[in-house]
Amino acid sequence: MSTSKILVTLDSMRYPNTGLYYFGKSLGEALLRQNNNQFKLTYFVDRNTTVFNNTDADVNTMYLRKYHKAIFFNYRNIDLFHFTDQFSRVKPKRVTRKKILTIHDINQVHEKDMSPEKLKLYISKLGERIDSCDRIVTISQFAANDVLRFYPHVKDKLSVIYNGADKLQVKPGHQPAYQPQKPFLFTIGIVSAKKNAHVLPALLQNNEMELVIAGIETPYKDTVMEQAKKFGCADRVKIIGTINDDDRSWYYQHCEAFVFPSIAEGFGLPVIEAMHFGKPVFVSTSTSLPEVAGDAAYYFNTFDAEDMLRTFESGMQHFTQYNMAQKAMQHAARYNWDDTAQQYLQLYHNCLNNK
Repeated sequence: MSTSKILVTLDSMRYPNTGLYYFGKSLGEALLRQNNNQFKLTYFVDRNTTVFNNTDADVNTMYLRKYHKAIFFNYRNIDLFHFTDQFSRVKPKRVTRKKILTIHDINQVHEKDMSPEKLKLYISKLGERIDSCDRIVTISQFAANDVLRFYPHVKDKLSVIYNGADKLQVKPGHQPAYQPQKPFLFTIGIVSAKKNAHVLPALLQNNEMELVIAGIETPYKDTVMEQAKKFGCADRVKIIGTINDDDRSWYYQHCEAFVFPSIAEGFGLPVIEAMHFGKPVFVSTSTSLPEVAGDAAYYFNTFDAEDMLRTFESGMQHFTQYNMAQKAMQHAARYNWDDTAQQYLQLYHNCLNNK
């Protein structure tokens, strides 16, 4: 019996320093570790993606071309397509074999700045992709509930497979380009309204800490700095742009706490990355974050400055008093990319065998 051929679309990795990049990198590497010749894997990637070039595992690559958005020739006789991003360049309707679609979130339905017309169009386009696939995966139960709210007919082909979270290691002797001179709070993510970083300068009241914000910058950073000026801490709020993995690990290891008031997350990978370092983590109660962070995090129930500060101060005291670092690390250990890969590989089997 011949080995089934699987194509895994990882074309969203063409945008480094994004959640989809790290998802594709980690899942792709884990699938190679766990495959054990079960399938012949082909990774569909941007030509500039070199992450998988030096691996000893058996993987083929197919490169993204401009014409793939309109047409895709299955000249490699792929048996199953795994679309790891709901809006990958290749549309599921362009191929005729078995298909699995991973949906990271449909948080647009929770964002107030999208017009009803645009939301309707978004739901329609996503629905077309969903209906073209044999199996649907979401990365959290929260995302699954959102899918079922708008596409209840997919209940029987929908499953939840949680992301893993890499346990990052700090390179000995590494120093980031910006090294805080004071104890600091850390957050990472695109500096945009949905990450809600403008509420964070309020946490610098009554202390001399810094706030380090890493990620792709947008004009929203001006809003963050306006709030920093309001609270008299503009000199202690540092927006440092994109960082590499070594920097990211260093900031996780050395920060006093990780703060993540995002209002739109499908999973919230940085939350678990920070917990791997045994750090106190403060998050919002929005979208998937309570599900993923569980009782190992502290929650901003509102974004009122004084309320946030009370939550932060009491949380830091509780974390120290009850030695909560071990609980944070134990919680993070639940999210393992090898387990995630094994679940996807089993789903490949089930889909191919109509189970």
